[in-house]
Amino acid sequence: MSASTPVSTLKRSTALAIALTIGLMLGACSRSPTGGEQTAPAKPNLTTANMLVRGNGPEPDSLDPQKARTFEAATVLRDMYECLTALGKDAGAVPALATGWAVSTDGRTYTFKLRSEARWSNGDRVVAADVVAGLQRLVDPKTAAQYAQVVDVIENASDIVAGKKPPNTLGVTTPDEATVVIQLKSPAPYLPSLLTHPSTCPIHRGELARLGDEAFKPGKHISNGAFVLQEWVQGSHIQLQRNHRYWNDAATHLDGVRFVSNADENAEFNRYRGGELHTTAVVPRTQFAQVKQEYGQQLHLGPQLGTNYYGFNLDREPFKSQPGLRRALSLVIDRERLVEAVTQVGELPAYSWVPPGIYNYGTQAFDYRGKPMADRIREARALYAVAGYSAAKPLHFELRYNTGKVQEKLAVAVASMWTQALGVDVKLAAEEFKVMLRSIDARSVDIFRSSWIGDYNDPYTFAQYLKGNFGINLPHYHSAIYDELLAKAAAEVDVAKRRGMLEQAERTMLADHPLLPLYFYVNKHLVSPRVHGWYDNVMNVVYSKDLSLDP
Repeated sequence: MSASTPVSTLKRSTALAIALTIGLMLGACSRSPTGGEQTAPAKPNLTTANMLVRGNGPEPDSLDPQKARTFEAATVLRDMYECLTALGKDAGAVPALATGWAVSTDGRTYTFKLRSEARWSNGDRVVAADVVAGLQRLVDPKTAAQYAQVVDVIENASDIVAGKKPPNTLGVTTPDEATVVIQLKSPAPYLPSLLTHPSTCPIHRGELARLGDEAFKPGKHISNGAFVLQEWVQGSHIQLQRNHRYWNDAATHLDGVRFVSNADENAEFNRYRGGELHTTAVVPRTQFAQVKQEYGQQLHLGPQLGTNYYGFNLDREPFKSQPGLRRALSLVIDRERLVEAVTQVGELPAYSWVPPGIYNYGTQAFDYRGKPMADRIREARALYAVAGYSAAKPLHFELRYNTGKVQEKLAVAVASMWTQALGVDVKLAAEEFKVMLRSIDARSVDIFRSSWIGDYNDPYTFAQYLKGNFGINLPHYHSAIYDELLAKAAAEVDVAKRRGMLEQAERTMLADHPLLPLYFYVNKHLVSPRVHGWYDNVMNVVYSKDLSLDP
């Protein structure tokens, strides 16, 4: 898909900005490829087919487990692949491809035993070398996987990613076909949870060697999960069919799963209401009250480990060398108004990076949380002047965000706050999600919208995201103090000391303002009464193999 043209500048969207601003004031007064042949989307028959149809939000960026980077892609990949471990219904790590694991007394060696009955979708046995091949491919610089450093706790992983050592030196060995031994450079009690992420999944070595990246296209895909890729119609859907060679196929109730792509949450809701979807990825904010009233028990809400934010491009000015300017823009954002008037479905205003409720962690916050807005605006204007800007010389920059009504409203609202408080000149530009990711990678943005969903229930999944040179560190934040605290935390065995180091690291980062947290996500789904087995957890992960449909 090609990029859309910028939708507006703030000056050309005056009417929309004023309307939203008035709405905010009244509220205050009242209180994410490859694909098959392009065909016309077919409407699924939900009354006869034993196929689950799931709304999945924006189209996934890839279905290559080591290269995919979006939450929507991970949702599909979790149905197609099985890693050493999986997430239980409570979001804790449970055995999956491995029957279990053992940990050495120093916490640095993990031994996993594989299921003898595990098979690939073509009938080949899944062996330990397949797991090693997947992990080596993840860290191999030739793969260019942005998730490569997520496993940097494994021995030699960082040196391999940096090109200093070959992939076969990764600290993962196979004493026999059914045993995988992972050697860590420091203790990582979160490793079993980390290994649930699709980027750590095994790969079919023969097909990858024969086909290269073509091995991940429909009709050629070989996977080891409960389902296998059947087709991908770009802009429409991804369809999976049941993998009868999956080791636990007897417990699978569905014949297939169709993931419907739709970035517009209102359009997705209309498809659910029209009987075209069994579940939705989200619930439309603008119709939330109506949905809550009309759909009752079909509405599922719960906390999620995810943060929506605006990131600065720290590779270029005006924000690269101006932490005071970055702070000024953060100070004048009224996050409470955003969640009340724009998001509207229970999200929490974000004054920190790590969401509340994450395991064994104390919530941190910007030092101005709770201060009166008048005081915050006064400080922001002073910082704005120190940075060299004024009414006569306003700051000019572009805010890039992905297409969608909510993101557009959010962008207009925040831009309006910046303009009213500081007089900045903001150009708003919307792009399709995958195009926007390419723009961020090309560093052709000033400020961009993104989000981070925790990959496992531990604060390190958020702390690592902003580590210098980490592949998915989109702002390109780098702080020697921050990185040192993370290194010390990674090597610390004492749980309390590790927690303190990670909390100190977050406070250091918040003081630097490399990004602007806006709100914390909540899980919000509509689930048809025909669907049985649905569960909610903070990771927002529901495996289709756990679900069934009424006839």
